[in-house]
Amino acid sequence: MKRTRPTPLIGLGVAGLVIGFLVELGAAGAGLAVFIPPLSLPITLVAIAAIVVGFAIPIRRATHAKVRVTIDPFRAMRVAVLAKACSLSGALLTGSGIGFLAYLLSRSVLPASGAIWQAVAATLGAAILMTAGLVAEYLCTLPPEDDDTKPGGDHARAS
Repeated sequence: MKRTRPTPLIGLGVAGLVIGFLVELGAAGAGLAVFIPPLSLPITLVAIAAIVVGFAIPIRRATHAKVRVTIDPFRAMRVAVLAKACSLSGALLTGSGIGFLAYLLSRSVLPASGAIWQAVAATLGAAILMTAGLVAEYLCTLPPEDDDTKPGGDHARAS
């Protein structure tokens, strides 16, 4: 698995921004109430971010210790995939939060300040989730191995 590049994160952020703005615009156009993220959303996103980083720290300690500790490769891969999923979903949610904010702030009559602050908190929670996913993914990377220095390795000549 390769590490997450900035391109998918930017793409998902832009897609989330467009979708978030259009959902708010469509709801207002249909006469429905606009979506205001609940206060539990940023709390949940930050808790998930802390859990993901908490899962990645033991893997980092095991792979970078002076005395190598055996770790379960399936566990390490699951944590790395979870970290990648958190970074991608965090980018999408950050974009949608920015889209919500763009819609709320572009109106001639601003909504109550509580709605704006809840949207800001949800956007910050999503950005924290994205950052934590990238950090956890970095913590799950293995150090490079020098196979050239080992005698009889794959690069040794057959006589």
